Amino acid sequence: MIDAAIIQGRRIGDLEITEIGALMAANPGWSRWRLSRVLARRWQWFAPSGQLKDMAARTLLLKLEQRGLITLPPRQRAPVGGRSRLRPQAAQAAAPSPVVTGLASLRPLHIQVLAPQQPEYERFGRYLAQHHYLGYGAPVGENLAYLVGSHAGVDLACLRFGAAAWQCAARDRWIGWSAQQRAQALPGIVNNSRFLILPWVWVPRLATHILGQIARRIQADWQCRYHHRIYLLESFVQAGRFCGTCYQAANWIHVGHTTGRTRQNWRQRDNQVHAPVKDIYLCPLSADARRHLCR
Repeated sequence: MIDAAIIQGRRIGDLEITEIGALMAANPGWSRWRLSRVLARRWQWFAPSGQLKDMAARTLLLKLEQRGLITLPPRQRAPVGGRSRLRPQAAQAAAPSPVVTGLASLRPLHIQVLAPQQPEYERFGRYLAQHHYLGYGAPVGENLAYLVGSHAGVDLACLRFGAAAWQCAARDRWIGWSAQQRAQALPGIVNNSRFLILPWVWVPRLATHILGQIARRIQADWQCRYHHRIYLLESFVQAGRFCGTCYQAANWIHVGHTTGRTRQNWRQRDNQVHAPVKDIYLCPLSADARRHLCR
């Protein structure tokens, strides 16, 4: 018997684990893709737009496997956009030329929303894999990838936004919502999981300018791809490694710190810290963001 927990916005306990196990046992030849789609339909798991939330079901299944509660069938193909799709660079590739200049000489910036099928996405993934301290980390579920370049086409930065943290005490206090409201409205928040200024780019105020540009357009970009609105951006900045200066200068709101626990610690009852403590920054996309999230 396991303790019930909220995973991907759903209450998961013994009955749900048994149902998933029975579904896999009855259909041993099913792929993970088919399993997640059937499970989402069985649970009537749809986004407000009517889109089947099969990717959310896939993420839920992966988290259950990580926690030792189920054993999924072997992967039949590599994840789209995953690290395995990043081909090694050609040997003796020329080092990029340093970009040391003022912001005005690069503007207007070219900000491109990428999809895994686009040729630029491989370059985007390679930048993160090689130069971001967290690596590439293949995304699961709704996400947007941005490649930022100068008006002349010189690559400058990469950003990725995806699913918000399920629980974040300081964020939730700032919003003022109940657990039920959070379960319903969490898709209205997206997390800035990656932000990389390429290491050969040295341009004062560039990071702050990019955050401002993204905040002005991400609502439309997200709605265009996923057909629902978002109201708040969040970012977790590792204390001691980064100061969060660019977020502060872009008027993101510092609301507190994480507790140092990870998503894998839901069954632990000790008081140990299992992950680096991070500063929490929020960026409302409208003046009434909290009201929308608390409806």
